[in-house]
Amino acid sequence: MTFARPLALLGLLLIPLLVAALVLTRRRRARFAVRYPALEVLAAAAGRSPFRYLPATLLLLSLVALVGGAARPLARVPVPREQATVLLVVDVSGSMNAEDVSPTRLAAAREAAGRFLDRLPADFQVGLVAFASSADTLVQPTTDRTAVRESLDLLTANGGTAMGEGLREALDVVEAARQAAGQEQATPGRAPTAVALLLSDGANSVGQSPLIQADRARQLGVPVYTIALGTPGGVLRQPGPFGGSQFQPVPPDPETLARIAETTKARFFEAPTSRNLNAVYDNLGSKIGFRIEQREITVAFTAAALLLLVLAGGAWSLRSSRLP
Repeated sequence: MTFARPLALLGLLLIPLLVAALVLTRRRRARFAVRYPALEVLAAAAGRSPFRYLPATLLLLSLVALVGGAARPLARVPVPREQATVLLVVDVSGSMNAEDVSPTRLAAAREAAGRFLDRLPADFQVGLVAFASSADTLVQPTTDRTAVRESLDLLTANGGTAMGEGLREALDVVEAARQAAGQEQATPGRAPTAVALLLSDGANSVGQSPLIQADRARQLGVPVYTIALGTPGGVLRQPGPFGGSQFQPVPPDPETLARIAETTKARFFEAPTSRNLNAVYDNLGSKIGFRIEQREITVAFTAAALLLLVLAGGAWSLRSSRLP
């Protein structure tokens, strides 16, 4: 939290003086009570109450809140985005048939992506890019969630892992949309208008390095959230050359995905299970649906000060009513 008028906080220095004044007043009342034994006994009885300092404490807290409000406090708060474009970039290489994520990596990815769509505001445009040995845009950014779901359901796994090509395809879509809208890049100092979600279960094996495209995404102001799907010990069952089955290790590549997210000022997630993957997509839906802005919260401080003042008055009245 910061303050637009920090010098106003110097008013807090008056609080210790007020406390000293209250203590001095209490001592004077104690000396006066010695002259009148009946009052002394009454004051002693009231003074044993565990709430005897509550009114003064509430009053002091109220003053602290008022001084804080006068300093015009600023806080970073989540604000719903009005519009944004989200590109789902999904790995459909052959390793997505691995069963270490139940029922398969690809089936878990389809289900989690569908849940993610439910969490996005209706005005958000969503596009779908799939990549294996090459990359294709299956759905241009649209608010038609049905079209995206239908394309997700049709995904099949086969081929290599062209992660860099998938990210390049997604950024091409973003650039085309911005050019159509007269924007070349995100406005400096504002939340980006486009976000990419890159899910992959293996290392890049075809095409250019995804780190090159990560640098391009950074220049365009497009954060790329990345998800490493699968377990380090994941294997892909395939038919053997002489019958039977053979198993090919298909571990994910968390290092590369983490670097992509770091380069683009986004976040990296690991999803070794379908439950983890659902939690990741739920988390991302909440993050992408909001942006963080700095807002003045003086009203909250003022309201708190008034509430504390009312409570202090109520506590004082209740304490006084116990005396005959």
